[in-house]
Amino acid sequence: MVAGPVKLRVGVLALQGSFREHMTLLRRIPGVEPVEVRTKEELDSVAGLIIPGGESTTMALVAERWGLIPELRSFAASQRPIWGTCAGLIFLANRASGMKEGGQALLGGLDCMVQRNFFGAQINSFETQLPAPPCLPRSSDASDTFRAVFIRAPAITETGEGVEVLAEYRLTEEEQAAQGHDSVAVAVRSGPLLATAFHPELTQDSRWHELFVQMVQQHAADAAAAAAAAPAPDPFAKLGRAPNRPADLPFY
Repeated sequence: MVAGPVKLRVGVLALQGSFREHMTLLRRIPGVEPVEVRTKEELDSVAGLIIPGGESTTMALVAERWGLIPELRSFAASQRPIWGTCAGLIFLANRASGMKEGGQALLGGLDCMVQRNFFGAQINSFETQLPAPPCLPRSSDASDTFRAVFIRAPAITETGEGVEVLAEYRLTEEEQAAQGHDSVAVAVRSGPLLATAFHPELTQDSRWHELFVQMVQQHAADAAAAAAAAPAPDPFAKLGRAPNRPADLPFY
């Protein structure tokens, strides 16, 4: 029996929130095996991870209770790609404001300031069309815009060096008066990290998921090339002696 091609395992943190919707869109991408991640073993098995939208404080508390915060930080330190959507964006930020009393655990790594619930409560949720960044995969029927769904969404109010802004939202006059900003970043990328304030998983447009899969594929290819180029280990390094010298030969 001939084995099929090995699929790229992409994980979705499945503690709370819209992880099922991410799984649905990932299944539409050829060569991808989506994995619901709840344990260290499942996390170790994937090449990239999506942290979905949901209730960020609840998600952080569940992750802490299950002992996953150190494992998630170790995953991030390994430079494997991570994509945070909405609550996931808050997880990845180095700094966040508008947090509940006592705050929450952050993974960090993304040099930006995120304001939680920037657009207001559930009743202020909305959707709009935003210009598609050039990095989104293109096809013959692809639109120049994408549908952005904001649900109790955060926004990125400051970005550090090396953070690429992929999408911005221009505030209405009323929002500008209330927030003191003309526009805010709602999608950014920095090295192996991707973050969006909106919910691509709640649409039928899989381009953001395809972009993330491309990041995971590139990281896997780079890691394989680095491993192939690394010098072979010295089998005698641990022996502490020349390879042809008998272990019981005395020294003079």
